[in-house]
Amino acid sequence: MPLTTDPRAALRGGLPDRYLTPQDIAEIFGVPVETVYQWRRKRTGPPGFRVGKHVRYDPADVRTYVTQCKQQDQAVA
Repeated sequence: MPLTTDPRAALRGGLPDRYLTPQDIAEIFGVPVETVYQWRRKRTGPPGFRVGKHVRYDPADVRTYVTQCKQQDQAVA
């Protein structure tokens, strides 16, 4: 299996061995990085946490967030 730096592939293949950056989140969801920061300010996106001045995301929390979004979407449909 080839090594990849694509965060989406890492999430599909299992949890990566590192916390995700806002840039990773933007790439995973296909949105601008500023949208990720807006989600954080509004508390509407995946939960993140601070490490000093840096924001990081636990891949398990991102997966839970996606699952919850899917469930809410299916409940509305």
